[in-house]
Amino acid sequence: VQLQASGGGLVQAGGSLRLSCVASGNICQINSMGWYRQAPGKQRELVATIVSDASTNYGDSVKGRFFISRDSDKNTVFLQMNSLKPDDTGVYFCTAYILQYFSAWKDYWGQGTQVTVSS
Repeated sequence: VQLQASGGGLVQAGGSLRLSCVASGNICQINSMGWYRQAPGKQRELVATIVSDASTNYGDSVKGRFFISRDSDKNTVFLQMNSLKPDDTGVYFCTAYILQYFSAWKDYWGQGTQVTVSS
């Protein structure tokens, strides 16, 4: 199983970016998908998650600005980031809780995509 994230980049404060992450491989079922981020010198933190029933959870610092969605048919999760702030700068990691065929449920992580917000 691989998670491939895209959509990061450099944006000015107040701008928007949309991240995408596609899961591929020997996938039987995906439960949750989501995003975490890590800024230099800081711990990795929750950005947003979405479960198979479409329920969502957001980190406090992004509520009302970021929106997570999912295309289950394409094993893809999106993160729409609006009103970006310099504090949103960091590497954004895609994650998914996946059941492979003939295997067990497991957490998978993508390689990360850099988001830089300039002031």
